[in-house]
Amino acid sequence: MPVLPLFLNILWIVFGGFWMAAAWLLAAAVMAITIIGLPWARAAFNIAAYTLLPFGQRAVRRDELTGRTDFGTGIFGLIGNVIWFVLAGWWLAFGHLLTALALAITIVGIPFAWAHLKLAGIALWPIGKVIVPA
Repeated sequence: MPVLPLFLNILWIVFGGFWMAAAWLLAAAVMAITIIGLPWARAAFNIAAYTLLPFGQRAVRRDELTGRTDFGTGIFGLIGNVIWFVLAGWWLAFGHLLTALALAITIVGIPFAWAHLKLAGIALWPIGKVIVPA
């Protein structure tokens, strides 16, 4: 990992990234415990890792990356995202929004606030997304 993304990721962990990654892990664990929520648990675990170290990576739609639709990017992905939104997406997005507002108060925190806003969008609709190097 290049020096700048490494430095930004360290600052990120200190200023809100750790607790939001923990929230994603909690959501993943709850989904995994229910057995029915296993498809959402996998997505939440992947995004928890991304939430912990977001700089140097980005989230893209899987169908845009591969050029074809699949199970998670079609109608089942839409249904899965609606279920996710009801069960966990709204409170994860709310956590990212609160953290972004707190960070945006300072000039130094604005890049981190912007990253939290992007993660809030992912929190609402994570199914069908894949994390790739930036």
